[in-house]
Amino acid sequence: MAINLQKGQRQTINAPKFTIGLGWDVNSSSTGTSFDLDASIFVMGDNKKILSDQHFVFYNNLVSPDGSVEHTGDNLTGEGGGDDEQIKIDLSKAAANVTEICVVVTIHEAEARRQNFGQVRNSYVRIFDPVTNEVILKYELEEDFSIETAVEFGRIYKRGDEWKFEAVGVGMKGGLQDYLNKYN
Repeated sequence: MAINLQKGQRQTINAPKFTIGLGWDVNSSSTGTSFDLDASIFVMGDNKKILSDQHFVFYNNLVSPDGSVEHTGDNLTGEGGGDDEQIKIDLSKAAANVTEICVVVTIHEAEARRQNFGQVRNSYVRIFDPVTNEVILKYELEEDFSIETAVEFGRIYKRGDEWKFEAVGVGMKGGLQDYLNKYN
């Protein structure tokens, strides 16, 4: 049975292989331009910095060097039900220096398109078993991010020999570049 997390809650992940599903719906846009939300993954070490440029996994770099993180590709519209983007995780492949995997969603060209997460609804991140499709945990973002153009949905981090998920739900106004600056 799935565990529904609230912001700030943590949960141990007892599965070495799982898929992260990210979903959202957009309000009818007054900007007249379609929305393109993008999931990005930052694979980091103890210093909370990306291990290398190749450890930034997104639509132009789909697989981390160790093969532990694989982005399944960019969804340009977010149309339809279910997950809009997915990331496959295999913690058994993670290099020894990997201690954290941060999950961020940004709005592509948000400033030019005058879009923000206040125009996005039903946002969630879920972790599920790709073989059985059983949902292990789910976190639904309920905050109103009226000026933010990027949101850190959650992070997977290592404590001792355990991997845990933390429901973060923190927005940032500057977008993807601000996260790149933060984690580089």
